[in-house]
Amino acid sequence: MSSRITKQQKEKIIRLLENNEELPEGYRDLLFPNQKKEYELVYAGKERKEDIISETMAVPFQEIRTFGKNENGWTNKLIFGDNLQILKEIYNDQKGQNLLGTKDKIKLIYIDPPFATKQDFMKNGEKVYQDKVIGSEFLEFLRARLILAKEILADDGSIYVHLDQKKGHYMKILLDEIFEENHFKNEIIWNYDIGTVPRDSFKRKHDNIFRYSKNKNLIFNEIRIASYNPSRYNLIDENGRRYAVRGDTGKRIYADDGQPADDVWSFVYEKEFRTLNSMSQERIDYPTQKPEALLERIIKASSSEGDIVFDFFAGSGTTLAVAEKLGRKWIGCDCGKLSIYTIQKRILTIANSKSLENKDEKYGKEPKPFTLCNAGLYDYQKMKDLPWEEYRAFALNLFEVRDEKHKLSGIELDGFRGTDHTLVFNHEKYKNVVLDYGYISDLHKNIGSKISSQFFIIVPAGNVDFMEDYIEKGDVRYYILRIPYSIINELHKKDFSNLKQPIDEKDVNNTVEAVGFDFIQTPDVECEYSVKKDFLSVKIKTFKSRTRSKKPLKLKNRESLSMVMVDWDFDGEVFDLDKVYFAEEIKKNKFEIKIEKKKVGKKLMLIYMDIFGNENREIKELKDFK
Repeated sequence: MSSRITKQQKEKIIRLLENNEELPEGYRDLLFPNQKKEYELVYAGKERKEDIISETMAVPFQEIRTFGKNENGWTNKLIFGDNLQILKEIYNDQKGQNLLGTKDKIKLIYIDPPFATKQDFMKNGEKVYQDKVIGSEFLEFLRARLILAKEILADDGSIYVHLDQKKGHYMKILLDEIFEENHFKNEIIWNYDIGTVPRDSFKRKHDNIFRYSKNKNLIFNEIRIASYNPSRYNLIDENGRRYAVRGDTGKRIYADDGQPADDVWSFVYEKEFRTLNSMSQERIDYPTQKPEALLERIIKASSSEGDIVFDFFAGSGTTLAVAEKLGRKWIGCDCGKLSIYTIQKRILTIANSKSLENKDEKYGKEPKPFTLCNAGLYDYQKMKDLPWEEYRAFALNLFEVRDEKHKLSGIELDGFRGTDHTLVFNHEKYKNVVLDYGYISDLHKNIGSKISSQFFIIVPAGNVDFMEDYIEKGDVRYYILRIPYSIINELHKKDFSNLKQPIDEKDVNNTVEAVGFDFIQTPDVECEYSVKKDFLSVKIKTFKSRTRSKKPLKLKNRESLSMVMVDWDFDGEVFDLDKVYFAEEIKKNKFEIKIEKKKVGKKLMLIYMDIFGNENREIKELKDFK
């Protein structure tokens, strides 16, 4: 047996063999390793594809709210959470019941990942692109997501990966490995108008967009654009149209009939490919926002009406807004709450945005229904209020348990976590029952001789009478999976970690990653609200986060503040983001926020957010400011 196999992998192989189950492909490869490929990119921390797929933890989607009326069984989806765990959830669903309805339907994936974040490429203000540890972490961060992205993409689907010169061509090699080199279609150059001017280099004014198909058969709709060579099309017809004459046939060729688009998309010839400056009609004041023309071309070329377009680094929501305007379905996700609220507003107000067909007109159509979901940070009360069968299904999904009801020694069990028996404790049926040492002892007497070394019990934390995460009886560990509680580190290779929200605008697009899940804990907030001349003053006196972690961070007062988001004219229904104040800015102003009085309507909503994504919402009227 290979020395590369870990103790955990050995135990899993043994359990699978004992239960007469087939070894996954990755484990067969561990036992009988294949020869290396002709060439591949090797770097520190590169994991096997099979381990990424099998060991990434999925997290179920908790529906928070649906905007609009769902009439045809589908709503577009906006999901807050870590995209790796979201991708795994979609992967599991496609392999199983396809309740999300995405199997064979995701025809296009476009991502614009954070390819220039300070933690990946900067140290002490200086470039460190040669730093192999930092660089390899970034590559593996993206590679894991791209592996799962390929798995969920329809067979005739395509993916576009938007990067720049820093890591783009490392990713080209990884994309060749993941999607296979013969499925590489284009390296698209987006030549924009604003670029940096380093002292020792040519001016940098382009990004790279790598386009791959999943298979040979793919959707591709030819895009034709106007011809830009006035010296060639130098004749004008009776209607004022510019044309040339083919020498061999004498046939007129009109410039506005267009020619097939090539792989260089330049603002020089098409002004709509300019970057978005502060005066742009499209601008929504979100870092790294891309022009709609860029996504319009991609979506038109590689999808059809009714197809699902997926962007799992959704950012400002350009992909989703353009997909909406072009009659596509969409799924977007992001790990930043600022992104989620920005997109929510952008879609809800899409009728007032510009038309794709006529840039001088408004789009004018109301948005199609979309559902806002959490993935990995949950509202426990919403979960506990579910009918029992829905609660049970959510709990099983939360801990990645196969839903297979069965009996063992007359005891009803709910499924299997891997190959291990799992019980969901029915807190509705047994309202006054708690799990104590006696409960575990009785359970072991009945089933201890019929199970393997692990048994799992999913139970509300309030129904457990001891602190340990597991109780050992003989050779069996009885794991207690508490709700709400962060997942037990011992069950995974990686420790539990929260998503982190930014405290400064420059950090908005930093790469972040979560492991496991957690439940919303509203932070404690105390503020002084007052009027100062033409301004409303919000002075933050207390801001403290509450966590359930066994090793909680010891944060000082106001240290866990991420940002404050404001809706100046709250309508009583939907938070409409008008302004965001980041913690670093607030701190510089001695924890005071000033809001122009003339901008405020009858009601004002403030969302105080901590670095873990927890919110405290306050609704204020002018009379509340003394």
